[in-house]
Amino acid sequence: MLVLPGSSSLSPSRRETLLQDIRSKCPKITAIDAIYIHLADCASEEQEKELADSSSAPRQSLDRLLAYGDSFELPGTTHAIETRHNVIYVLPRPGSISPWSSKATDIAGICNLGNHIRRLERGHAYVAATSDDAPLTPEDVALFATFIHDRMTQVVQLSHPQNDAIFTHHAPSPLRTVDLKSAGTASAREKLTAANTELGLALAADEIDYLVDAFISGASPIDRNPTDAELFMFAQVNSEHCRHKIFNAAWSIDGRARDLSLFQMIRNTETLSGHGTLSAYSDNAAVMEGHAAPRWGTTNDTGARHLYAAREERMPILIKVETHNHPTAVSPYPGAATGSGGEIRDEGAVGRGSKPKAGLAGFTVSNLLIPGHAQPWEEDFGRPAHIASALDIMVAGPLGASAFNNEFGRPAIAGYFRTFAERIPLGGGEGGEGEVRGYHKPIMIAGGYGNVRPQFALKTAITPGAKIVVLGGPGMLIGLGGGAASSQVSGASSAELDFASVQRDNAEMERRCQQVIDACVNLGEGAEGSPIQSIHDVGAGGLSNALPELVHDSGLGATFEIRDVLVADSAMSPMEIWCNESQERYVLAIDASKQAAFEEIAKRERCPFSVVGVATQEEDLIVTDRLLGGDVIRLKMSTLFGKIPRMSRSDTTRSIAHVAFDTSLAKYLPATPSLTERLALAAHRVLRLPSVGSKAFLITIGDRSITGLVTRDQMVGPWQVPVADVAVTRASYGFDVLSGEAMALGERTPLALLSPAASARMAVAEALTNLAAAAVGDLGRVKLSANWMCAAAKAGEGAGLYAAVQAVGMELCPALGVGIPVGKDSMSMSMKWREGAEQREVSSPLSLIVTAFAAVEDVGATWTPQLRTDVGAQTVLVFFDLAGGRERMGGSALAQVFRTIGSEAPDVHAASTVKAFFVGSQQIRKTHPGVVLAYHDRSDGGLFTTLVEMCFAGRVGAQISLDSLHSATDPIATLFNEELGAVLQVRQADLETLVAAFVGAGFPSTAIHVVGTVNNDRADQAISIIHGSSAIFTSTRGELQQAWAETSYHMQTLRDNPAAAQEEFDLIADGAHTGLFYDLTFQPSALATFPTRPKVAILREQGVNGQLEMAWAFTAAGFDAVDVHMSDILSGSTSLADFRGLAACGGFSYGDVLGAGKGWAHSVLLNRTARREFSDFFERKDTFALAVCNGCQFLSQLREIIPGAQDWPDFKPNRGERFEARVSMVEVVDSEITRASVFLRHMAGSKLPVAVAHGEGRASFASEDLRRSVDLQGLLAVRYVDGAGVPTEVYPLNPNGSPKGITGVQTPDGRVLALMPHPERVATLQSNSWYPESMREDWGGSGPWFKLFQSAREWIG
Repeated sequence: MLVLPGSSSLSPSRRETLLQDIRSKCPKITAIDAIYIHLADCASEEQEKELADSSSAPRQSLDRLLAYGDSFELPGTTHAIETRHNVIYVLPRPGSISPWSSKATDIAGICNLGNHIRRLERGHAYVAATSDDAPLTPEDVALFATFIHDRMTQVVQLSHPQNDAIFTHHAPSPLRTVDLKSAGTASAREKLTAANTELGLALAADEIDYLVDAFISGASPIDRNPTDAELFMFAQVNSEHCRHKIFNAAWSIDGRARDLSLFQMIRNTETLSGHGTLSAYSDNAAVMEGHAAPRWGTTNDTGARHLYAAREERMPILIKVETHNHPTAVSPYPGAATGSGGEIRDEGAVGRGSKPKAGLAGFTVSNLLIPGHAQPWEEDFGRPAHIASALDIMVAGPLGASAFNNEFGRPAIAGYFRTFAERIPLGGGEGGEGEVRGYHKPIMIAGGYGNVRPQFALKTAITPGAKIVVLGGPGMLIGLGGGAASSQVSGASSAELDFASVQRDNAEMERRCQQVIDACVNLGEGAEGSPIQSIHDVGAGGLSNALPELVHDSGLGATFEIRDVLVADSAMSPMEIWCNESQERYVLAIDASKQAAFEEIAKRERCPFSVVGVATQEEDLIVTDRLLGGDVIRLKMSTLFGKIPRMSRSDTTRSIAHVAFDTSLAKYLPATPSLTERLALAAHRVLRLPSVGSKAFLITIGDRSITGLVTRDQMVGPWQVPVADVAVTRASYGFDVLSGEAMALGERTPLALLSPAASARMAVAEALTNLAAAAVGDLGRVKLSANWMCAAAKAGEGAGLYAAVQAVGMELCPALGVGIPVGKDSMSMSMKWREGAEQREVSSPLSLIVTAFAAVEDVGATWTPQLRTDVGAQTVLVFFDLAGGRERMGGSALAQVFRTIGSEAPDVHAASTVKAFFVGSQQIRKTHPGVVLAYHDRSDGGLFTTLVEMCFAGRVGAQISLDSLHSATDPIATLFNEELGAVLQVRQADLETLVAAFVGAGFPSTAIHVVGTVNNDRADQAISIIHGSSAIFTSTRGELQQAWAETSYHMQTLRDNPAAAQEEFDLIADGAHTGLFYDLTFQPSALATFPTRPKVAILREQGVNGQLEMAWAFTAAGFDAVDVHMSDILSGSTSLADFRGLAACGGFSYGDVLGAGKGWAHSVLLNRTARREFSDFFERKDTFALAVCNGCQFLSQLREIIPGAQDWPDFKPNRGERFEARVSMVEVVDSEITRASVFLRHMAGSKLPVAVAHGEGRASFASEDLRRSVDLQGLLAVRYVDGAGVPTEVYPLNPNGSPKGITGVQTPDGRVLALMPHPERVATLQSNSWYPESMREDWGGSGPWFKLFQSAREWIG
């Protein structure tokens, strides 16, 4: 084994943050540094000797691969590592194979190192300096080990890595049995009860009885001892997580038996309002009707294999929202990442194969308690030692969720964030006994929607003899017992079992699996059609749940061989192989006659798979073990999926006398005498509350433009303010395709402490008032996901849950005419632990998170909160009060920031009013398009927040008057109550039209009020509120927006580069910051018709995810776009000689394991076949190449074989140290080369916005001379500019810190262009996050960046 040092694994700012964390546990540490170390398992001693020779050709190839990243080492770090003084090694867990290893080893093999290297691994070498320079002890390291390693996948040691520990695979662990037969039934129950605790099975008493009867004491017992695999499998399959026992239970409330279960009441909504639903409660996600559109994909026709083309067909929409609460509490980054990954797999495993499209993520946690910035309403209630704090969760969890979506290639375009933890009095006063209600067990929501082909929307029966395949993997000893663990109260099991239940993520592998599914689905039906008969994702319970369920759904059994399952840890026992919840796996039944076709597809995508069994007519589940012998499992399906006794639940409604909220605020601010002062203090507190304040720190880390189909994400307007109400995507590609999909969330969880039913109704209604911003048409076509969370075992919570479900399922949704075809429940939302001698508990309020989904009629008709000042007329702000003048303050943000809950919850006043409002919002778009200029609903923070957020989005002030509203005597209640409502901006002249349209839909005219005017001059940033003809509040847009952004800013400072965070925060109040604009040197041009369609290779490597939008842009411009995988070139099946153009697409090739794009590049440079193909292509004078994002990083590493590109930079990690998803202003640099460019010759000198999404986009030159050389040669093509059009390095105007704003380079002949931004994603006008309304008419459906692709086609001639 060779151990080779690498680059720094800590940036200077990360190093400083880590040092502070370590010193909090081990003060003797005075400095910390770290580098990567690479571990090479050599094929033989001879090969190791050759690789150890730094002058040998194989070693030089290896050194090229491992030369990535930056070097920030402290003085003395290299010497310490050489002398091994106080070096702490963090290494992969012995016997396991990390995702990094599998990808790096793949690259090494492709780069002709396969004969020398069996495997590459990577670790970290941390160097610690101590105050006395004494050697570190294991006890010292144990104090801070949690900060430097993942205990599930890594080990920490002071000794130098040894080959036998890293690369030696241990003997498989044995199968175990639990001895139930050696004693009587009573003793058997005791033994199984003990095993239940030891293994963390979470079996209920009646389930233990069921198993004892099944194996030894029933009427027809199996008559043997159960294996640990059988018990573990049974526990997962029958866990609350998988079986939803509470929702199917028989209920008695207040001593009266109830006729309906919770699930029956939910299903009632679809019974009454099921039109438009194609599939409900029967698959991994629900399916609803969508519009027809030109479905985009590759063909498999003779002579046109892998050619991209469109086929007009219906586009059914699949919808799903999941929770991943327990894993996120235990280990936030992987917990949230695998939450998103699992939900994505649900979307991909619908019917016979489907495709995820757009996602959401949401978090509810307890108080943040940001160090140095704790808020007056926050209290630290403690927590179990092995459970993450709210701050830890919100630092790491969103990064995990975003990273998975980013790498998979799904835009994350919706979400929410709430904090809540408070001591709630149980008596009639505010003092005395109380209980802590909060989110120590957090809510982590992951959801989204996708599309499925009509012919594959429903699962079909598997045929006996079908081959059963596990796609993806490999399996590892992680995520063991997650289904059972998530069904328990957090803290109830041991810390070791909690950690063991958390999975780890590998999004690039899941991407490969999805490519296989897509390729199968593209084949369609028929003799040459898709080989997939049925598909399930692997989630809770691992294969032990997924494989039996796959065949059981068709009334079949199966025989499996455990050793055919791909695993990365040879020491795993049969039970561990069968039951682990390793991610990125699917199980498929494939037609045996089409096995070869399936294998060809999987091998092209380099996606691991294994044929593990065969479906049988006999309904037996048999799992054999050819290595250890005997059966791992031999059960009747009826035993595994048998009728466990139905759960019965009883509860009593709790009645608590709450204290009314003092709307004068005098009670809470006794030292502040005037209403004006109290109002100002209240406003600034509310704006800092996370549920109200800016969510920017959660949003900009997530790619929101991938696919090129997003038409409305969270960021709104020229200043990209995160205030959108709804997320919208286009159904498919096409300038004239206006149909699409939308989703919006609603949740009002603190209200449940006052009224569970009101909380649930408000969640539904809020989702609908958010969705109303999109042009979805018929309310009856809206579908809801309901995600219920509850501490169901807590007294009173079951009764509250029943009341809430009844309010939604039996009353509100039927009245509205909307159905709930999908949802999930998590019934253990409580955290219990001991602190000293004290038993502590924090339970969440009953929590319903509603997501509304709908097909969209016109993606260009979405309303946003951006106030408009470009209409040339006076505009007014019109408030629609859906609460009939009620101003209940219970559960409001204002109450929370003064540490009270209030006494009366807001509620849905009348379902008919909500319905009329929704209908009116849809009809006015058709009857009077353009009347509504801006829209925002009232929610957290009340009317005050609604209005100021609209001002933030428009970067303008407003004058607000409360005098037309009912509560003229109580301005604070009027401003901060959170009843249902919305504010619309219209021209003064259109006011009557607006009112007439809504009144005509049945909305009461008495509930429509003009509450203000927008300042005509955008430079006038003053915001004033009038009450009783006097100003009671005055401020500026900048001051209020900075208060609103403050919490996000502090989180960003803590998590990211602090200097960059400060620059972004300062821009809020910078009057010179003019936002996005279009200064174009060209005009739109019509689509030209050409007699031929030249071929362009849409090039991708494993992990690339941006090929579809790239292919469409080239196809729309007049090319034939052909899908070309690097495996096609490496195998010789495809030659670049057949193509005029090449487009290297964005994504995460090889998961960026050797630096972004570098592994991809070296698979070309160090492979003879590929190097010759690319060299020949670039040498031809009739070719062109476009490289975007990951493709740009790829081509920058190929510069030695691209004529004229030798001085190009590398692209390294962003200055902000995070993935950046932005809309940035760029300039197409006007130079002689640009004016002759294949792509940019018509665009030279233009300044315009473009989508940006990358983690490593900082241009890095070997020297300043090289940077100047690129400039002097005219090779600079695109650069970031500020509002004045000047090149900038200010964050986030320059999102990655590139010198002089460099973000695109070209060759001297203009044939090769490499740029980090994404023109292909904004080729249509509506895919641009913001554009002036005047462009809608001038440009039709095309966006300015489409000119780049048109220019390339014109160049061909």
